[in-house]
Amino acid sequence: MTSVTSGATGTAKPGKVLFYRHSLAVRVTHWLNVLCLSFLLMSGLQIFNAHPYLYWGQYGSDALPDPSFISIGAVQDGDTVKGVTRIGSLSLNTTGVLGASTENGELGPRAFPSWITIPSYQDLATGRRWHFFFAWFFVINGLVYLLYGLIGRHFRRDLVPTRDQLTPGHLAQEVADHARLRFPKGEKARHYNSLQKLTYMAVVFIVLPLMVLTGLTMSPGFNAIFPWLLDVFGGRQSARTIHFIAASLIVLFVIVHVVMVLVSGFWNNLRSMITGYYALKLEPKDEVSK
Repeated sequence: MTSVTSGATGTAKPGKVLFYRHSLAVRVTHWLNVLCLSFLLMSGLQIFNAHPYLYWGQYGSDALPDPSFISIGAVQDGDTVKGVTRIGSLSLNTTGVLGASTENGELGPRAFPSWITIPSYQDLATGRRWHFFFAWFFVINGLVYLLYGLIGRHFRRDLVPTRDQLTPGHLAQEVADHARLRFPKGEKARHYNSLQKLTYMAVVFIVLPLMVLTGLTMSPGFNAIFPWLLDVFGGRQSARTIHFIAASLIVLFVIVHVVMVLVSGFWNNLRSMITGYYALKLEPKDEVSK
């Protein structure tokens, strides 16, 4: 979660000016999100490993033929095992990555490899404890960010696209610029472009809430308080599948986000998320009007 905040400017190298880009609240919640999501992902994969199948509907099943539409498993292949990831009717050999990976020098069956799960060994109970702890930590952090965004008008000021930014021509131009790794300079770099705004809005107001709600739907204790959530998501197994898909979208978002940070100026972006100040490279017309 990030923010662009107009504020005080300072001097930097010739042709550049520092401006206050990220508020303290945004920086703190951002790094807490990094911490929470890292532990949630790794503990979530530990939980998934206990039953590496995804279903639609009220119930899962071990019946044959396998009713799951996604599964990650292993099959015997002579004297060894082969990892197989199935999506619908498509089966992929994912040995060494998914389904079967090397642990302690030996290839063995395991949906996700040990290096990406918490704990590294198979332990569902411990994985659930890690997951639940950081899930509530993540929810509290998200509520703090939400309150800040509403009270401080961060959402309306920084994340809501303007009417001009939503025109087809403008969106097409931004897609083309991103594909060519052309990023805004000068005064335009003070604010998020429409692609950034739409992406952050989708993540903050759709994907993350969906991940939280489906996580709560999988809890029998929470079902006793809000049983209607099971109907909303079509049952606990459907909620588990949606939860997995939402988490996968978050991982995809993080990968793209990190790549964009790297190619658009890693140290400048990192500094702005630590100190709040971003070095803006001025265009010639900006130098004149400075």
